[in-house]
Amino acid sequence: MPEPVPEDEKPAGGPPLAVIAASLQRERRRAGLSLAEVARRAGIAKSTLSQLESGTGNPSVETLWALSVTLDVPFAQLVEPPRPQVQVIRAGEGPAFAAERADYVATLLASSPPNTRRDIYLVTAQPGSSRDSDPHMPGVVEHVVLSSGRALVGVAEEPVELAPGDYIAYPGDIAHVFRALEPDTRAVLVQEHR
Repeated sequence: MPEPVPEDEKPAGGPPLAVIAASLQRERRRAGLSLAEVARRAGIAKSTLSQLESGTGNPSVETLWALSVTLDVPFAQLVEPPRPQVQVIRAGEGPAFAAERADYVATLLASSPPNTRRDIYLVTAQPGSSRDSDPHMPGVVEHVVLSSGRALVGVAEEPVELAPGDYIAYPGDIAHVFRALEPDTRAVLVQEHR
């Protein structure tokens, strides 16, 4: 059952203009299309789409239907407010991947959904061999926040020693390293794909 639209977003007897405006802007950006291109593909005037994206106008069902087809989204996605999605992964859950030559485990917490460009991992590592990573695809940047222990992290030729709470960002498209200096070292790793 859809949640009711707040009264301040719903003109009396009319469509929820603020929701439609935000949805159109979000979906147009997601599709990577200009205002003019969406209007052309939907067969509507650019000024009509501009008014709708600014929260004015009075869209017909035909106009909204044409826009939903053009943007490749369900009609309801344009007229219902988005619902927050909450995801919880408890400690010890999630797909875990171990390194071959180091006591290092990366647990995938959140993969990059379509049209976003980041993955989030929880890293658990033990002292001993370091996790030496070959360069990833061009443009990858890695962000690490150390949560416990100590580690050498970063570009392979110049890693930086991190303590709990420390943050580092470095290019992931060159050789890089993660080496635990204390038992049960843990960190959050975010891979950003540009």
